[in-house]
Amino acid sequence: MKEFVKYFIIWVSQNLSIPFWVVGHIHLSLNIYQDLHEIIASFTMNIIVAIGFYLSWVDHKNNK
Repeated sequence: MKEFVKYFIIWVSQNLSIPFWVVGHIHLSLNIYQDLHEIIASFTMNIIVAIGFYLSWVDHKNNK
């Protein structure tokens, strides 16, 4: 199960990083964040992408 979760996080970060960026950054510049729910969602999406990027980098480094 641990390997599946790791694979899932990497997959999400590689396939959804651009939509997360659009939601997290473009949306930030267009709207004033007054809702705590929106702030937490944006932060969480960026954290998922960062963790997936790191895990993918570790896998790449170990496969050389």
